Amino acid sequence: MGCWWEGVDESRLLIAPDPGSNGDGSARLISLRHPKSGVTTSYLLSNRLLQELHWFKQSYGSWFLGDYVSEDGSLYTATPIDPVFIMLPIFEEARMKKVDDPGKFRQLDEILFINDYPGYRHLFSIAENCMQVVCEIKEIGSSKFFRLDDTKVLAWLNYKVCQLKQTLPALDQNYAARDEKDTSADAISIIGEYLKHEPWLKLLSNHFKLNLLEATRIASDFEACSNAIESPMGASNPSQGKTRGEKKTARNQKQAKKAKIETESRNIKEMFSRASRRRN
Repeated sequence: MGCWWEGVDESRLLIAPDPGSNGDGSARLISLRHPKSGVTTSYLLSNRLLQELHWFKQSYGSWFLGDYVSEDGSLYTATPIDPVFIMLPIFEEARMKKVDDPGKFRQLDEILFINDYPGYRHLFSIAENCMQVVCEIKEIGSSKFFRLDDTKVLAWLNYKVCQLKQTLPALDQNYAARDEKDTSADAISIIGEYLKHEPWLKLLSNHFKLNLLEATRIASDFEACSNAIESPMGASNPSQGKTRGEKKTARNQKQAKKAKIETESRNIKEMFSRASRRRN
């Protein structure tokens, strides 16, 4: 479904599933911490389905939205994301694990109460079911208490990698010619976009006997792409002192490199999203 939501300054175009086609029609944008970087990030919660937003913009273009023209020309798309990725660092902090202590059991309303992030409260209805796969649960009366379990988390991540390894060759024929180690590295690097290095990405890489730097190669490209989008000019101006022709050549090379990274990032994210939908 294509739609546009009115903002404070101007409209933005969003392509997302119609919340009224197979649900109650409820949809909202919520702000959460990105599971890897911790940066405030917007997500779409529609009919109890959490979706991440992807931004795309061509050099030139506009949108005709009814009688309104959006000169910006950018496009947002929403794709499903497993909410366990989003809540994993929150549950990790909540258990307050120590070297010789696995941590505390806590109720969901405690865990999902995050200062300055009321969006987590909207995940309460889906947290109980989805977090059972990675948590120990104790029931006292009618109350449930959750604590993240390292063994369950690693088993869940291993399952994600194996599912992605099976799906990648079907999505791109180039993967069919790669050996298992390279495919594992690619799968982990894709999942690594949603994991902090410590402890989960490191444990996952060790489990598959892979070098952490290799396993995070594509994730590093994602970060480079984000930095290029957020600050196209960078922290300094490397073209200073060059001739006009040299500046133009450098600028074209930079734009080509940026476009290549953006394309690779979008393709990999789409493959990850399609793999998740096939699993479900």
